[in-house]
Amino acid sequence: MTTKAEFWFDPSCPWAWITSRWILEVQAQRDIEVKWNIFSLAVLNEGRELKPEYRERIDKTWGPVRVIAAAKKKNGYEVVLPLYTEIGTLFHPGAKPVAKETISEALQNQKLDPTLIGFYDTNDFDQDLRDSTKAGLDLVGDDVGTPIISIEGVAFFGPVLTPAPKGSEALKLWDGVVAAASLPGFFELKRTRTARPQF
Repeated sequence: MTTKAEFWFDPSCPWAWITSRWILEVQAQRDIEVKWNIFSLAVLNEGRELKPEYRERIDKTWGPVRVIAAAKKKNGYEVVLPLYTEIGTLFHPGAKPVAKETISEALQNQKLDPTLIGFYDTNDFDQDLRDSTKAGLDLVGDDVGTPIISIEGVAFFGPVLTPAPKGSEALKLWDGVVAAASLPGFFELKRTRTARPQF
């Protein structure tokens, strides 16, 4: 029986990237159907008091999600995961900057309309981003970020992990998350991160 899941990502977040690669590893081995949703860290932090250096980093995250939203509108939902994978590969394992040039390269690599980069600096799709981000937050509360995962309608922030587990280890974690989602009273499990993202 197919398990239905949803995943909310911001392509600039390394932790969401790692979790997304884990979900794809699980999907290759189990009958799960994943819906990929945009989550905007820029939307999440609108109006918040942030340290100047963090505000600068967050403001740079507008462009990539705007272009993904524009590509989705023009080409359909089917482009969301491939474009996210392309952008994430450039940002994270590729260590390329969160910048317009990187997104242009991703569009080219995916053979998508290069003029989509024009939406990088516009607010045409900002309401779409707000709606998608709100849909994730409505499931888990507003004191989280990305990744957000929903399994059969029960959502959590996380899991936050590094590196992405493979093979049977990926399935072991998946089964644990599914088990947690089956308990109505389960809300949180957390410890301090002691490792940097490993791609």
